[in-house]
Amino acid sequence: MTGRLAALVALVVLCAGTELVAGRGMSPGTVVDVLGGGGDPTERHILLQLRLPRLLVALGAGACLGVAGLVLQSALRNPLAGPEVTGVTPGAVLGAVTATGLGLAGWQSPLAVVVAACAGGCAGAGLLWLLSGRDRGDPAQTAVHGVLVSAVLGGLTAMVLLVAPGELGSVVQWLVGTTEGRVWQHWHLLWPWALVWTAAAWLLAGPLTLLRCGEDTAAAAGLSTGRARRLALLTAVALTAGAVAAAGALGFVGLLVPHLALAVLGADLRMSLPGAALLGAAVVCGADAAAQLASRLLAVALDTESLTLPVGALTTCAGAALLLLVVRRAPDRTL
Repeated sequence: MTGRLAALVALVVLCAGTELVAGRGMSPGTVVDVLGGGGDPTERHILLQLRLPRLLVALGAGACLGVAGLVLQSALRNPLAGPEVTGVTPGAVLGAVTATGLGLAGWQSPLAVVVAACAGGCAGAGLLWLLSGRDRGDPAQTAVHGVLVSAVLGGLTAMVLLVAPGELGSVVQWLVGTTEGRVWQHWHLLWPWALVWTAAAWLLAGPLTLLRCGEDTAAAAGLSTGRARRLALLTAVALTAGAVAAAGALGFVGLLVPHLALAVLGADLRMSLPGAALLGAAVVCGADAAAQLASRLLAVALDTESLTLPVGALTTCAGAALLLLVVRRAPDRTL
């Protein structure tokens, strides 16, 4: 297991290095030169003030979503219970869009966006909890109710955009998911939040492992299942809110990464939770690098300089394809 975690760390380093050299305006040789202390002031500014914080935000947001997804799937015993389909991500997006679009918060105050996103995520999870009622233990019903809640919250988000159509350009990032324009202020806000709630998730690894074995088994082991599940849901909401506030709605990361983590590291969450964090970071960072490379190729093909492909578009397309594979391989376990 330690060797597998080391391999995941190496994968994260590879993806991070790829993203550093993937952007416009600097060759890989120039990036290496700047990292070695060389380069002119413009090159140092691009790398150290633009690319590096963007890279760190991608890593942090991906790690948050990977851990949040595994916590949700373990607490609800539902392989489709990712943040995207349980109302958590749509609620967080609604909060961020409302704060930004209606002028309740600005780009100059990322903390206000995090608070609004967290409040929206809690509201989405609470709505799912109330709607599920006595069917909370049924994975199929939870998935159906989660889709309904997500649809309602998506409709509310559309209403906010109709109320403030002039702010569409500033809030579309929350709807698609992007790391474009992220600076050190966003990273300094994200990393303490991610560290605290990731540590909380790891402390819940034992109870969550028991919950994955079933209510009766967990109760027989002396676990207060209701309390453990509430703490787990709060942790997942907080992690998702931090990721959404930093990078917007990165589709399917929190839904698919846990499946990869469990396949690689097994069902013991003391190992798979760190694995989910590493895999989530690698997926978002790698997708961001691919998005930047694709943007450069499309810009050349279309003879334009302003084309930017958001990372959320890639994660959504890739995640949807992988989700179909997951459902086809285990239809009796999912729906």
